[in-house]
Amino acid sequence: MKSNVVADKSFGFAKDIIFLYKRIVDEHSEYVMSKQLLRSGTSIGANIMEALKGQSKSDFLCKMYISMKETNETEYWLRLLLDTGFIKKSTGEKMIGKCEELLRILNAIILTTKKSMKKIIKNAKNN
Repeated sequence: MKSNVVADKSFGFAKDIIFLYKRIVDEHSEYVMSKQLLRSGTSIGANIMEALKGQSKSDFLCKMYISMKETNETEYWLRLLLDTGFIKKSTGEKMIGKCEELLRILNAIILTTKKSMKKIIKNAKNN
């Protein structure tokens, strides 16, 4: 499969989340919040991959929305872990920054796809 910016970034982010999860468990024996972080943080890229192989533009859009929701949830868990001292400030801020970058990319993809779908519907009505 050819390179895709959002797929590549989400895959790299998922790897970072896995390493962070392992560190939280090893250093703090924290299993509840870190497991939530692991699930949501790795789900982002999985949903993006499903979207890229979607059966329709609607399917693609739905999966991208799910990826955006998972990114928001991941940011929540990162902020909670940061504010409760389970992750260092530098790590938390770096990971939150990566979440925000993914959110910007996903938002742009969603807006572009919605515009494209509206154009297709408008053209179909005019023909």
